[in-house]
Amino acid sequence: MWCQRLAWLLQGCQGSPGHRWPRLPRAPRPILAVPARCHPAAPASPPCAWQLHQDHLAAVLPSLAELSYGSTVMRLDFVWLRDHCRSASCYNAKTSQRSLDTASVDLAIQPRAVRVDGSTLFLTWPDGHVTRYGLEWLAKNSYEGQKQQVVHPRILWNAEIYQQAQVPSIDCQRFLQTDEGLKEFLQSFLLYGIAFVENVTPTKEHTEIVAKRISIIRETIYGRMWYFTSDFSRGDTAYTKLALDRHTDTTYFQEPCGIQVFHCLKHEGTGGRTLLVDGFHAAEQVRLQAPEHFELLAKVPLRHEYVEKVGGCHNHMIGVGPLLNVYPWNNELYLIRYNNYDRAVINTVPHPVVRRWYHAHRALTAELRRPRNELWVKLKPGKALFVDNWRVLHGREAFTGYRQLCGCYLTRDDVLSTARLLGLQA
Repeated sequence: MWCQRLAWLLQGCQGSPGHRWPRLPRAPRPILAVPARCHPAAPASPPCAWQLHQDHLAAVLPSLAELSYGSTVMRLDFVWLRDHCRSASCYNAKTSQRSLDTASVDLAIQPRAVRVDGSTLFLTWPDGHVTRYGLEWLAKNSYEGQKQQVVHPRILWNAEIYQQAQVPSIDCQRFLQTDEGLKEFLQSFLLYGIAFVENVTPTKEHTEIVAKRISIIRETIYGRMWYFTSDFSRGDTAYTKLALDRHTDTTYFQEPCGIQVFHCLKHEGTGGRTLLVDGFHAAEQVRLQAPEHFELLAKVPLRHEYVEKVGGCHNHMIGVGPLLNVYPWNNELYLIRYNNYDRAVINTVPHPVVRRWYHAHRALTAELRRPRNELWVKLKPGKALFVDNWRVLHGREAFTGYRQLCGCYLTRDDVLSTARLLGLQA
């Protein structure tokens, strides 16, 4: 995949911001037109028209009330239509798993008959099998429908936007004991990438109970639950009293940790405020102002590396990926991998691209460092902070005295699963 991206860069391709799939060829002259009108007995169903082509079905659907876009033109390949059949013999509704052997489908398959009855599309295949699709389901699940949908609704913020939103913290007992409290917490977390739980007993054990409310704890080279002081017990700048610039954690993992939990148990001194920056907000500003920079940062793979030889801790971790990661079908950003401390030697970028990458990196760094984008918070005992490590960068100012934090990493999949089970889009 990275080879394909670099080939694209070396060819000097120019274009609009973000990834674009090749333009679909002009549709062939239809060998059979199948006009269809919605059944008069179903007035709520939108009118629809279908054209049968040599290898696919083209459908035009005016907007549906529950979809947030106008007309959707869908090109539905016959193999795709056969593969996604939801009949009892092809799909197990109890397990939500496919039963049909996709490799058994004739790649040149065409339906013997096609008809639309009300809001349902019927296809009869050469072997007599009948596939039924709701038009609403097709509109939602077609490529043309998906590229217009947001996978993860978010509110991008700078310090002023977040402060004006007055996002509430969740009381610990309400968070632990009620689904309403948990859902409210997760809704804030999904929208802003950060969320707070108040009145947590300031111990590692109680912090673990709070963390496990939404996810399985991800054990890493730092253990499951960790204490965090300035004793340099690990080979990392974080284990000092020095200021830390904004960054995301574990960029040197092939899959960076999804969520990080911080809880300040004690601080006897000054300074040490936590810095939070919405990386997606900064990246969006780059996309708007210099789309070519955004596109480059989303295509060039880099190595991040962590080498540790302190005491009994010996680790050498390497993670590879671009700074910005987007879904290719809608160009939606889902992961930022930004850590200037742990970025390894840049040797995965060909010479014609290197200088362009540095310009793009400088543009993103400038946005991340704008004072208006910096949210400073003082972590205190009893207030646990959850951070989306795929989105929000964190740092801290230098401090004096004794400062002890505890925390952990959480598995992103489990957090999102918990949110979906509560009816949230995640």
